[in-house]
Amino acid sequence: MASPMPLSAPTSQARVTPAASDAGVLSPDMLFDVLLRLPAKELCCLRAVCRSWRSLTVDPLFISAHAGRHRSTLFLAQFRDDKAHIHVMDLSGNLVKRIAIPRGHQLLCTCLELACVASPSNSCCVLNPATGGVYALPRGPAFVQPQCESLRRPDTFVFGRVPSTGEYKVIRTFNRAEFPHNDKLQPFEVFTLNGAASIGQWRILDSRDFVVEASSAVVVDAAVYFLMNSSYNRRGRAVTSGIPADYIASLDIEREEWRRDLQGPISGSPVIGDLDARDDYMFMWPQLALAELKGSLVLSYYRRRQFILDLWFLKDFEDGHWVKEYSIRTGSIGFCLADEYRVKPLLMLDDGRLVIYAALTGLLLICDPQTNTFTELETKHLDSVSVYAGNLLSLQEGNIV
Repeated sequence: MASPMPLSAPTSQARVTPAASDAGVLSPDMLFDVLLRLPAKELCCLRAVCRSWRSLTVDPLFISAHAGRHRSTLFLAQFRDDKAHIHVMDLSGNLVKRIAIPRGHQLLCTCLELACVASPSNSCCVLNPATGGVYALPRGPAFVQPQCESLRRPDTFVFGRVPSTGEYKVIRTFNRAEFPHNDKLQPFEVFTLNGAASIGQWRILDSRDFVVEASSAVVVDAAVYFLMNSSYNRRGRAVTSGIPADYIASLDIEREEWRRDLQGPISGSPVIGDLDARDDYMFMWPQLALAELKGSLVLSYYRRRQFILDLWFLKDFEDGHWVKEYSIRTGSIGFCLADEYRVKPLLMLDDGRLVIYAALTGLLLICDPQTNTFTELETKHLDSVSVYAGNLLSLQEGNIV
């Protein structure tokens, strides 16, 4: 493993003055402005012109300014036929860079400048796609907990960033094969990374009074949101106890404290006395997914029987106010989603189109909600995917595919 790498990109907009001897007839400020207007791919070729141009275009301050001006859409992809690498690709499916990862690790779904991969054997690594650096987190628990004796693998990891501090945090949750008693709590632990000096240990977080589905987690701002765990709701136990399918737990990752729970917009007050109604209600569980779009928490509900994808946006956390902004008909691609349950929206593009991930089939789809039309991204079948919030310009400093 490589040594820990810097985890936060500079945010200052101060300019770097290149060496005047190679600047030609352009002043440093003018050269900055001219090069800032060019696309990243052209700049990577122009780096060979002279040392001053290269010095300017590889500087983190210039890269940060360029990223703010040129918003390119990039993804981190792990393909089913190549699980030993993470590939950076653009919206056309073109591969930009390939990064080796430890064997047996899977990419977590995030939208950050760093990525996180984890394995079923409780191994977790944070990687920097721009440099290829990998930082392995310790495997050991915070301390031996009595309930850990009954824990099973895989462990589930959640990766997020605290906007106010720039710290990255990894949340580790332990899943159980069965939950025979309500008094057995689900353990949570947290690990903080802050720059190259990230040497620490796992810390214990408080447990919930019910079990969450860790794989459903999504990070929005400084909070992690979880759906209920479906295995806990076997035989309708949670439904009959008053916990609906779209009940959502939230964890403040800055304070490392649980916030109040959210009632989802779909279930309301379900009638569970009728057996058929309860069966229909239980059918809802595997069709729900959480996502982050436009800075908001989104509850995705894929009504696969009707070929409709509903997207509910949380408008006010305190009031629990949800608005259904999209109800997308997927009949035109029904053959692609015939076996899908959780259809997860990954990203909203500037033109209003949605990038959607179908996990079972491993497809990335681009949807225009205004016309209910879909385009399949031309790429190999995916094992996992995330949005890369970094910049193509910085990626070109590493090894290219």
